[in-house]
Amino acid sequence: SRWEEEKKEDGVKWMQLEHRGPYFVPLYEPLPEDVQFYYDGKPLKLSLATEEIATFYAKMLDHEYTTKEIFQNNFFHDWRKEMTSEEQEIIKDLDKCDFREIHKYFVDKNEARKALSKEEKQKLKEEADKIQEEYGYCILDGHREKIGNFKTEPPGLFRGRGEHPKMGMLKKRIMPEDVIINCSRDSKIPEPPEGHKWKEVRFDNTVTWLASWTENIQNTLKYIMLNPSSKLKGEKDWEKYEVARRLKGVVHTIRAQYRKDWKSKEMKKRQRAVALYFIDKLALRAGNEKEEGETADTVGCCSLRVEHIQLHPQLDGQQHVVEFDFLGKDSIRYYNKVSVEKPVFKNLQLFMRNKDPTDDLFDQLTTNFLNKHLQHLMDGLTAKVFRTYNASITLQEQLKALTNPEDNVAGKLLSYNRANRAVAILCNHQRSIPKTFARSMQVLQEKINAKKKQVEEAQEEVKKAEDEFKDTKDAKAEANVEKKKKLLKRLEEQLAKLNVQAMDKEENKQIALGTSKLNYLDPRISVAWCKKFGIPIEKIYNKTQREKFAWAIDMAGEDFEF
Repeated sequence: SRWEEEKKEDGVKWMQLEHRGPYFVPLYEPLPEDVQFYYDGKPLKLSLATEEIATFYAKMLDHEYTTKEIFQNNFFHDWRKEMTSEEQEIIKDLDKCDFREIHKYFVDKNEARKALSKEEKQKLKEEADKIQEEYGYCILDGHREKIGNFKTEPPGLFRGRGEHPKMGMLKKRIMPEDVIINCSRDSKIPEPPEGHKWKEVRFDNTVTWLASWTENIQNTLKYIMLNPSSKLKGEKDWEKYEVARRLKGVVHTIRAQYRKDWKSKEMKKRQRAVALYFIDKLALRAGNEKEEGETADTVGCCSLRVEHIQLHPQLDGQQHVVEFDFLGKDSIRYYNKVSVEKPVFKNLQLFMRNKDPTDDLFDQLTTNFLNKHLQHLMDGLTAKVFRTYNASITLQEQLKALTNPEDNVAGKLLSYNRANRAVAILCNHQRSIPKTFARSMQVLQEKINAKKKQVEEAQEEVKKAEDEFKDTKDAKAEANVEKKKKLLKRLEEQLAKLNVQAMDKEENKQIALGTSKLNYLDPRISVAWCKKFGIPIEKIYNKTQREKFAWAIDMAGEDFEF
């Protein structure tokens, strides 16, 4: 199999790497003369740089972000920094700024793009394909491989997930002078755009990225990588799930060990054992993995503070309940009430004794100490491996429990999504309810109502045909009964399918199924399920995902067990 070709010596990822470098997003095009910005009711001509940033805000007027105070403040602060001194003298209050005309211009532009003729759309597609052809591929060890994100991110306003404290800040334009190129020494080194030069050119074959730069909001490194369907990425993916499968063999020993450590004489060991229980049972992240320059008060398991949990000896008919409430990765709130084992509850009481709300819950524990212990338990073990293992095992068990072989395809897919949802809930993968949710639900409900009416009419038709057959007893009337029954059956199936769709939509409105599907679930489980129950793989994975998981589609038969 392509995924199991010869391995290179340790640390070396490639021998040859040649590419064109990143594709830079086009420069800003000024607004037409008749589209104006107004300040305090009067039109105001803005300098080019100021106008460009104004368009970023204007485009988002109908978005919930622009109603948030923190977004508004961050935007206005960064915008003012880019203004000319004359503009700074005039523009002092965001409430006096009127972006509505600019917003309308972009909405109209968008609508016009949607309304283009088939030929015009085809022309645009051909232009995009030409760029993809030129920049979207590299030569890696003699293979032509697809590159993932070969374009630099356009400038705009940072959104962040959850209630991110930096939302609204200005994401600056990436220039060639910001970019480090990585390729092989003997390759044709990519040319920077005219009049520019690269920050640096490297020849490092121990990494898999082709270009990198530092973005200005979080000061994090961004990379241009190979497409997920490439051999290198596929191998990395496969190895990740193989490590999680290895955990399956030792997880019982690990659980027995941490249970024993709940009674340890060393406080450090006890804390480590309770933290490990949380990582295992609740799929919490280890914590302390914040990016440099990250100011949000986000925590993981090791960095939990006393104020993040409440203990309830009894709650809602359950015993030993721990109530968690904290901001996790990307400022997504983690809120959960969990009934834990009695020794865990007792230990938490002990860890909280004589502490202030802002004190660390696990004051003796560092992520480093925990990670060293995990490595000692199993080579390559991290908190993320636990998440991957528990997510994949949960999916496999839920699929076994929920799939009814007698169901039609829609029914089986509902079971699949429910199994996937159990994982997303375990991993706390949330999303805000989509803006279009209410409208699309309404449209679906209208379809259901119309279909119900058709079913009722078809039932009447069947009854009429049966009465006619009773009277005449002739063959033509009998055939008519069969025809009407067939139609009724087809309509009932269509109604059932719509009802399943509505149920699925409602249940998933606040759950992000994609994150776990792409990052934590061994795709071989889904592929095997599809093969076993005759479900087309495209019902589970879209084209991009099928490319990413080509290795799994290749490898997994219907009997695959994680």
